[in-house]
Amino acid sequence: MTADPGTPTATYRLQLQPAFPFAAAERAVPYLASLGVSHLHLSPVLEAVPGSTHGYDVVDHSTVRADLGGEEGLRALARTARAHGLGLIVDIVPNHMAAPAPERLNAPLWEVLRDGPQSAYARWFDIDWQAQGGKVLLPVLGGPLGEEWDRLRIEYGALRYYDHAFPLRPGTEGLPLAELLDAQWYRLGWWRLARTELNYRRFFTISELIAVRVEDPEVFDATHATLLELMRDGVVAGLRIDHPDGLADPEGYLRRLDRAVRAATGDGERGGGRAQRAASEGEEGRGVTPEGGGKRRIAPGGGGRRTASAGDIDRWTAPEGGGGRWTVVEKILARDERLATTWPVAGTTGYDALHHIDGLFVDPDGLEKLTALYRAFAAPPADLGGDWAATVRRAAHEVVTHELAAEVERLTRSASRICAADPRLRDHAPWALRTAIRELLVRLPVYRPYASVGGPPATDADAVMLRSAAADAREAFTVAQEAQVVRVVRDAALGGLGDGPDHRDFCARFAQTAAALRAKSVEDTAFYRYAPLLSAAEVGGDPGRPAVAPEEFHAFSARRLRDWPATGTVLSTHDTKRSADARARLAALTEGPGWWGRTVEELTRSATAPAPDPHLAWTAWQTALALGPGGHGDAERLVPAVLKAVREAGLRTTWTEQNAAYEAEVTAFLEAGPCAADPSVWAAIDAELDGPARANALGAALLHLTMPGVPDLYMGTERVYTALVDPDNRRPPELGGEPADGPSAEKLLLTRAALNLRREHPGWFGPGSTYTPLLASGPSAEHCVAFLRTDGTDSTDGTDGTDDGAVTVVTRLSRRLAEAGGWSATRLPLPPGRWRDLLTGRTAEGPAALDELLSRLPVALLIRN
Repeated sequence: MTADPGTPTATYRLQLQPAFPFAAAERAVPYLASLGVSHLHLSPVLEAVPGSTHGYDVVDHSTVRADLGGEEGLRALARTARAHGLGLIVDIVPNHMAAPAPERLNAPLWEVLRDGPQSAYARWFDIDWQAQGGKVLLPVLGGPLGEEWDRLRIEYGALRYYDHAFPLRPGTEGLPLAELLDAQWYRLGWWRLARTELNYRRFFTISELIAVRVEDPEVFDATHATLLELMRDGVVAGLRIDHPDGLADPEGYLRRLDRAVRAATGDGERGGGRAQRAASEGEEGRGVTPEGGGKRRIAPGGGGRRTASAGDIDRWTAPEGGGGRWTVVEKILARDERLATTWPVAGTTGYDALHHIDGLFVDPDGLEKLTALYRAFAAPPADLGGDWAATVRRAAHEVVTHELAAEVERLTRSASRICAADPRLRDHAPWALRTAIRELLVRLPVYRPYASVGGPPATDADAVMLRSAAADAREAFTVAQEAQVVRVVRDAALGGLGDGPDHRDFCARFAQTAAALRAKSVEDTAFYRYAPLLSAAEVGGDPGRPAVAPEEFHAFSARRLRDWPATGTVLSTHDTKRSADARARLAALTEGPGWWGRTVEELTRSATAPAPDPHLAWTAWQTALALGPGGHGDAERLVPAVLKAVREAGLRTTWTEQNAAYEAEVTAFLEAGPCAADPSVWAAIDAELDGPARANALGAALLHLTMPGVPDLYMGTERVYTALVDPDNRRPPELGGEPADGPSAEKLLLTRAALNLRREHPGWFGPGSTYTPLLASGPSAEHCVAFLRTDGTDSTDGTDGTDDGAVTVVTRLSRRLAEAGGWSATRLPLPPGRWRDLLTGRTAEGPAALDELLSRLPVALLIRN
C-alpha cells in the first residue's frame, strides 16, 4: 500500500476544549514546531454539546465549534501553523451525533422527533420504527413516568423536563398532558429502559449518542460538506476517522470519503491518473440556506458549499493506495488480525504498535510469577479475574444479555422476519434465534466481521471465524435440531441468506453489535477485572499474552513497513487507560515480582483503613504507583480513577447500580492507604523502580519515534507524563513552560532529536525506506533491540545504501540486565564508518561495545558522523 505524498513525518495530538481552544493551540504553534512535528492532530472541531471536553458529541456538522473560537479561530490556527511549516490533521466522527439537552441543539434530530418517520431527516438516524409502536424511545427520565409526571411542563411551544426541551407534533399543543404525550412521535421513558427497550442504535451503550446512517449518500453529503470545504481551502490536511467499526459498511464509507476528498482538493488525478474529476471546484451544493453571520444551515439531503455530491462521487474510480489526503482509522486490531488491504487509507491510528512496543518491556517469566502472586493475594474466581480467557467470556455474556439486550432484540426481530419470509427457515422460535445470536457474538475474537449483502463477500478469515464460532455456539442448545438455528444466524451474519431489506439490516447490525460488545466486554469490563499487571490492560492489548519478544517486534515492524508504511503509531492517547510513562513504571514490576508481592501485602496490612477486598487493594496500589514520584498520593486524581475502575469492573458496584457503601469503603482505603503513605515508603518504592522505569520509558519513546509508521505524540508526552484514564488524561496541557530537568529533560532531548531527524530525513523513515534489525552478540544480547533505518536507495559507489541512515538502540529488561552483571562483552554490529549518538555526542564504530555506548543513557540514536 502506497501513501499520499503529503504523509506527515510526525503529528502532535491536542485535546481541544473550552479551556484549551483554537487560540491556545495557536499560541503553542512555535513551541510545537520547534519539537520537530509536521502536523497538529486536533480532536473533533465541529459543533458539539456546549462545554464538551472531548468533542465527540457533535450536534451540527455545518459549523465549527463556537466555544473553541469558531471557523475563524480554526482558520487562524491553520494560518499560523502553516507559517511555521505545520499542517492540521482533524479527528472526525461519522458514526454518531449527540442526543443533547436541550434537544433543539441537534436540529436534524429535533425535526425527526417533531415529524416522525415522514421527516426529511428521518433517514439520518438509525431508528427502528417497527418497534415501540412507531415511536422513538427517549430514555431521559430520572424515574418511572408516573413519578416524574409533575416535572413535565409545556413552555414556549415545547415539552420541557429539567434541561430537556422536546418538540411538539403540530396540532397537539393544546391537548391535556396525557393525550399530548401519546400524540408525539417519541416516548419519554425512565433511563433504565434503555437497556432493553431502546429502538435506536447508539454509540456502544451511551444513549446520549445516537447513531447516524452515514451510509446513506445524502446523509454523507450533508454531514461532510463543511469538512470538505475546509480541506478544499487547505485548512485541513488529513483525517483521523473515529470508530469505523460502528459503521454499517466501513469500507464503503472510506471509499466514498476518499473520492469526495479527492474531488474537494483537486487530487482526482492522483494514483496513476485513473480517477476522473466528477465535479468542478466551487460547485454549489443543493440544500444550502445562507444565514446571518456566515453560518451554514444544512437542509435534508444536502450540505453547505461543497465540491462533490454522493451522486458525483459514484462516478469515481478510487486510485490505488492511500486517500487523497493522509487518513488513518481508529481500528482496534487483535494481535493476529490484519487491516483490510482494500481500505483506501494510510493505516490505523496505531494501537497495534503500542501493544508491540509495550510488550518488549514485559518480562514473560516475571509476569508469570506476578500473576501467581496476584491470584494468591486477590483470590479471584477464574471467570471474574483469575483467568483472562474465562474472564472475557463471562464479561461478554453479561454485556450481551444486559447492556446490549436492546441491540440483541433488534437483531432477533430482523432474524424472525427473515425466517418468516422463507418457508424453509420457519419454525425457528425467537428464543432460539436470540440464543444463537448471543452465543455467536460472545465467541468472536475480534471487534467485528466485515460482510455485506450484495457487496463483496466476507473474507476467508471472517468466514472461517464465524464458522468456528458457530460450531462452538451449538453447545448452548440441548436439542440437536434446535441447534440448527445457529447456522441460520451465521449465514445471515455473512450476508448469505438473501438480499432483502431485513437481510441487509441483520448483516450490518450484527457486525455493529459485535463491535460494541467487544469494546464493552473487553476494554470496559474484563480489563478492570483481570488485574495482575494493569499496564497490559490497554487498548489493543492482550492481557493474557502481553509480552513481545524482539524477533516478534522486528517481524511486526517489517510487515507494517511493507504493507502500511504510512500507518500511525501511538503510545498515549485520549483513550488509553494509562499513559506510556505510567505503563513503563508498571511494566518494571515484571522484573521484580517477588519484591512487589511482599510490598503490596505490607502496605495493605499497614493501611489505617481496611481494603474492602484484596482485588481492590492490588489494583489501588498499582494505580498509585503508576502516577510516579510526586503523584502517588494525589487523591484528586487517584480516587476518581479507582472508582471508575471498580464501576467498570462491575464486581461490587456499577455505573447504573452504584453501591454507595462499597464506594465509600474504597475511598476511605485510598485516602488512608496510598494517599496517606509516609513519603519514605514511596521513596523506597521509587528507588527500586526509577531505574527500570526510566529505561522502559525512554526505550518506548525512541522505538515509537523511529519504527515504521507515523508517530503521533499525545500532548505533553515529550516530557515525563504520567496520566490515568479519562478525564485525568484530558486535562488542558501546559505546553513549553519551565525548562525541563531530570527524566523530563532526557525525554525532551530524545523527542526533539528524533523528531527533527525525521523532519530532516523523511526518506529514512517514510514509504520507500528500509528497516533492518541489528542483532547484538554476547551474553546479554537479548536485552538489546536495535535496527537501522535508511531511504532504501543505492549509494553512488554501488553499495547497498547503508552509508546513510539512523540506528536505534534500546535497552529492555534493564533490571534483569543489571542482575546478570550488565552488558559485559555484548557488542552491537554497525554499518561501516563512525557513528555519532545524537543524544550524548558519543561516537562508535561497529561492533560497538554496549557498555560504552549506553553508559550515560539506556538508549542511543546514531547517525553517521
